[in-house]
Amino acid sequence: MPVLAANMVATSQPIAAQAGLRMLAMGGNAADAAIATAATIAVLEPGSNGLGADAFSLIWHEGKLHGLNASGRAPKAMTPDRLKGQTTMPRFGWDTVTVPGAVSAWVAVSKKFGKLPFAKLLEPAIEYAQNGFPVAPQTAELWRAAPTTYLNMPEFAQMFFPSGKGPDTGDRIIFADHAKTLRLIAQTNGEAYYRGEIARKIAAHSRETGGLMTEEDLASHTADWVEPISVDYRGHRVWEIPPNGQGLAALLALGILRNREIGSLQVDCPDVFHLQIEAMKLAFADAHRYIADPKWMTVDVANLLDNKYLADRAKLLDPSKAQDPNWGSPKPGGTILLTAADASGMMVSFIQSNYEGFGSGIVIPRTGIHLQNRGSCFDLAPGHPNQIAGGKRPYHTILPAFLTRPRDDGTQEPLMAFGVMGGYMQPQGHLQVISRLIDFHQNPQAALDAPRWQVTREKKLALEPGFSQAICDELQRRGHEIIRAEKQTVLFGGGQIIYRMPNGLYCGASDLRRDGQAVGF
Repeated sequence: MPVLAANMVATSQPIAAQAGLRMLAMGGNAADAAIATAATIAVLEPGSNGLGADAFSLIWHEGKLHGLNASGRAPKAMTPDRLKGQTTMPRFGWDTVTVPGAVSAWVAVSKKFGKLPFAKLLEPAIEYAQNGFPVAPQTAELWRAAPTTYLNMPEFAQMFFPSGKGPDTGDRIIFADHAKTLRLIAQTNGEAYYRGEIARKIAAHSRETGGLMTEEDLASHTADWVEPISVDYRGHRVWEIPPNGQGLAALLALGILRNREIGSLQVDCPDVFHLQIEAMKLAFADAHRYIADPKWMTVDVANLLDNKYLADRAKLLDPSKAQDPNWGSPKPGGTILLTAADASGMMVSFIQSNYEGFGSGIVIPRTGIHLQNRGSCFDLAPGHPNQIAGGKRPYHTILPAFLTRPRDDGTQEPLMAFGVMGGYMQPQGHLQVISRLIDFHQNPQAALDAPRWQVTREKKLALEPGFSQAICDELQRRGHEIIRAEKQTVLFGGGQIIYRMPNGLYCGASDLRRDGQAVGF
């Protein structure tokens, strides 16, 4: 059932959610709760995120939505020539690593919005790393299913597979190196990570093992406050982080879908699913062509979100046939997700991620840091705006989201901090959840629990259990190549929602596909 409270945290790990709730009970605000939750989950869910992850956040405070892009950039020495002869980006190793930004996000959010001392926020994470924690069921499942590639990486295997395999559910895990690093981060307000002892260790290991990352790369990293982007969807505004994040893909899909009236149809019928799927395909075609580090983008975001452009793209929707669309030409012009809210009205959507499971496989000895592989999302095609280059941020799959509604005076009323984690599933999850909430008036928990579809490539479409055989047959008749999943899993995303009710209290929901929960008081 949805959870109702005045102060709330929702995330994929129960103990981490309680860490955030502890900060709220101590007099902290939603920003403090988000940081404590993020730091704790970096210890408890290493197969999704960690001390070497990236992060983004959307924060509603005093009538304004603030966006934070804490994703990292490729080492300055990186050039396309380093990967000459390869047709796709590697998945593991130093060439997939960009400067990890999660710690910088914790510091930036605390500095701008926090009430409690930064060191206090890291106490729960340090306690669990030092004293141990029980491995949650899904975390254990993902840990044991990690690619065997990691077993061939000595530092990684020593940290995460000391017995040659991942832990079982309920096993007690102690990460003493994590605790030591977290203490340094706490004592120095993150300075040690980017300009101190930890930075020196990361750079030294890079030099010794063939990486390009230097102390200068780490020292020059910045977490940037950015203006969120949005589209109108049937009288509401859906907000995302601008590129290099792929939140634009969710906005494109919703902007296309709003040109078709689906609210009068049955919520779970082939016509609804087909139009949503086809809108998502059109959005991905544009996203994969144009999204990049904003300094390298060749098309302005405003032009992609232009009403006429989206209406023209919507005309390409064929209600009777599945398509494999190309991008348009606008006129010139393995992740964790947490939400937190407090009684003052502050609401936070915060996401941090390794990208693919445990990330690159690079572990910095004696630090507890395993580095993300976000660089895998660069493109190798010459001239592509997302082509790999030094000092450049890659296309990013992780996206926190937010929902508002216009007031009569023209200002925005905050409604929902939310997100659906899971690589390229994320904008697809946003589309499906928003449509269920707005088009079909489902409550947040019902919108998360409902079975999901996922566009994979070309006309292939994966479906969770819960779709009737008649729906599957009809979608197949329209040309979709159906892949039936055996159960509802994290492969179809894992969402968290905190929804603000008219009386100012909150309704929280946590995805059944993850270990987590919504908690509050």
